[in-house]
Amino acid sequence: MKNTSTRRAGQVLLVWGLLVVAANLRASLTGVGPLLNRVQSDLGLAPAAAGLLNTLPLLAFAALSPLVPRLAARWGEERLLGGALVVLTIGIAVRWIPTAAGLFIGTVLIGAGIAVGNVLLPSLVKRDFPTKVGLLTSAYAMVMGGVAALASGVAVPIAEVAPGGWHTALGFWVVFALVSVLVWLPQVRTSGPAGPARRGQQLPWRSGLAWAVTAFMGLQSLGFYVVVTWLPQVLQDNGVSPAAAGWLLFWFQIVAVLTSLAVPRAMRWARDQRGLATACSVVLLVGYAGLFAEPRWALLWTVVLGLGGGACLVLALAFISLRAQDAASAGGLSAMAQSIGYLLAAVGPVVFGLLHSLSSGWRAPLLLMVVAAATQTAAALVAGRGTVAPTWRPGSELTAPAADHSAPTGR
Repeated sequence: MKNTSTRRAGQVLLVWGLLVVAANLRASLTGVGPLLNRVQSDLGLAPAAAGLLNTLPLLAFAALSPLVPRLAARWGEERLLGGALVVLTIGIAVRWIPTAAGLFIGTVLIGAGIAVGNVLLPSLVKRDFPTKVGLLTSAYAMVMGGVAALASGVAVPIAEVAPGGWHTALGFWVVFALVSVLVWLPQVRTSGPAGPARRGQQLPWRSGLAWAVTAFMGLQSLGFYVVVTWLPQVLQDNGVSPAAAGWLLFWFQIVAVLTSLAVPRAMRWARDQRGLATACSVVLLVGYAGLFAEPRWALLWTVVLGLGGGACLVLALAFISLRAQDAASAGGLSAMAQSIGYLLAAVGPVVFGLLHSLSSGWRAPLLLMVVAAATQTAAALVAGRGTVAPTWRPGSELTAPAADHSAPTGR
């Protein structure tokens, strides 16, 4: 009885740890956009240099994600995640330094820390809670999105009233990062290096299903970062005031968070996730098409994009766990999906802005998003069902383990 109580307490502590980690995976990024004009003016940054503040973390995600499974095999997932939280904390603190060098170095460190958390959270959920993948994925996505929305909303008010202005508004999130380090410490103490089976596994580059999951992850990420970067400007150029445009971006994120709550129940009702993922991708398609055809109905299309975007984020994260046979496979699939996915996300806002410059309007870039949503819809039909077979390094002395039938595969 005592062992059961201890194990249950340990699981509760782990869930809280995962949620606190998730709270730190977006806030230090989404708080930059509302302050970008002030940062650019105070530091004398060129527009291209200012744009790097949004792009650098995504490039860090793309570059580091494939390395995470190998590092986790050497150090253990809990220790690696604990180290990543320390790096994230240092990055936020460095970005508080009122210089351009501190700003950019801190941003790179933040991207590195978040990249590790992005990859490891789906793997830890698959390993420790294989029968509650949908519920816990929705929970941490909701926390991640909710704190990100809060960061967008409070960035300007903090900058206006706090000593240090925008420096303090960006550095404020170091408090949350320090809390996450402390909450995660008990998990670090119980961590150890992974066994030989995990060390022998490679990323599933040759799997068509893995590429479908990667496409779904990448395209929904591209859409999110395009909206976060450019939606306020699109709205302002169509007659919406700057303040109202900022609040519409806030409501986009809030609607996305609320929508994510409904996804686990819908997943339980369905035999697989193909229909749900396709329907949610179509909702995004309608939102982009609406902005393209009738941008004056900005509030309606912002809500529609939030409805589709929140559900698609949860599905993309859940696919990583549901399409994998075990935690090691989930780590490899997560690294692949997030490396390619965030590379797309990094390129998306740049291409969107370039099309705007070349066409002197928003119709061409919005048409690009319509095409991206249509492609995501096609990927959903494949990514919503099946299991990615684990890939092993040549010469490994171990054979692939049998499939973990304790976890729902979504079929």
